[in-house]
Amino acid sequence: MEMDQSCPGKVEPILEILDSKWMILLLFELFNGNRRFGELRRRLHPISPKTLTDRLRLLEEKGLVTRTLYPGVPLHVEYDLTAAGKGLQPIFAAMWTWTQEYGAYLRKDSDKAEEEGEKVM
Repeated sequence: MEMDQSCPGKVEPILEILDSKWMILLLFELFNGNRRFGELRRRLHPISPKTLTDRLRLLEEKGLVTRTLYPGVPLHVEYDLTAAGKGLQPIFAAMWTWTQEYGAYLRKDSDKAEEEGEKVM
């Protein structure tokens, strides 16, 4: 399969989102169903409340997450993936499959680089 030459520019927006610290772990949590803010915070410890809020807002702005506010005492908010957000699951599954098949090469290169660094010191 030949890649479209415009591909890098077209996938850049999603790569910018995924490149944010905590974003991949946050999406993994939401792949397992809707979550309350406090639950996400506990599962992603030591993420700060501000960072979690910022990441969730970005996902909401991009149409990947919905935020539902439930009135009452205590007030609570739940986050869930939209159809577009759920559409990322096959990409994550493909990355997992690739890592299982080829990831050892990455770890070997990483181990070699660490060994080289230790020799220099």
